[in-house]
Amino acid sequence: MIAHVTASAGRSLIEELHTWPKPGLVSHVDTGSHRDMNAATFVASAAAITPFFSLLAEAGHAGAPMSELRRIGLAAERAMLEATCGINTHRGAIFGLGLVCAAAGLTWSGQRPHWQAAALGDAVRRQWGRSILDRPVARDSHGARARRRFGAGGAPAEAAAGFPLVLEVALPALRHGSGAVPHDPEAARIQAFFALLAVVDDTNLLHRGGAEGLQFAQKAARRFLDDGGVLQPDWRGKAAALHRAFVARHLSPGGSADLLAIGLLLDALDGGT
Repeated sequence: MIAHVTASAGRSLIEELHTWPKPGLVSHVDTGSHRDMNAATFVASAAAITPFFSLLAEAGHAGAPMSELRRIGLAAERAMLEATCGINTHRGAIFGLGLVCAAAGLTWSGQRPHWQAAALGDAVRRQWGRSILDRPVARDSHGARARRRFGAGGAPAEAAAGFPLVLEVALPALRHGSGAVPHDPEAARIQAFFALLAVVDDTNLLHRGGAEGLQFAQKAARRFLDDGGVLQPDWRGKAAALHRAFVARHLSPGGSADLLAIGLLLDALDGGT
């Protein structure tokens, strides 16, 4: 169980990285709206933090409180910062993926790994939801400042509710894309990413572009989806054009990227696949 969960979490980070074009974000193709990080930074970060997903799954299996999960998460953050020379590549992913790993441990029956995505989200909500919202807040983080300024719930609210946007938006879009374009898993990931981008009040976008930047990003994503998403002609070219537009505005929807990674993990764990 532990090995399966850990490998799935680590793979979701790499699959999210190797998804292009994700407007404004770092990928294996380019650095997006970032100048202090690249694909190699993310690969090093993923390698550094993946072992901690094992610890989080074990802690969840033991019924650990949020304080213990937080302790492991902070250790993962320190490993990330050491691997990246102080660059925050995966703080949000450590939080979200870590909770899913803990939920997988909590709900493991001792039989062959077999989970349902909705049950994992519900386990996070029931076991740690209140503690997530009551946790100490890093008031100097970009996300915290954006949440205070714009009143967005951000990652804590999404996690405390059991990841409803992942379950109700990302996973259906991912699976629809997989069925519609069965031989192109990257296309399915792009479809899921744009579905999230259209609805998420992404605090990274709010930090970089304010309400105007968020509105621009959501409208662009909805237009891409309304035009057919990854089923429209030259969808990669149209997504790449949006990528360049985001870079020109210095926009980077990192919150949506984290939710995509969580969706990939839940999809991998669902049914024990």
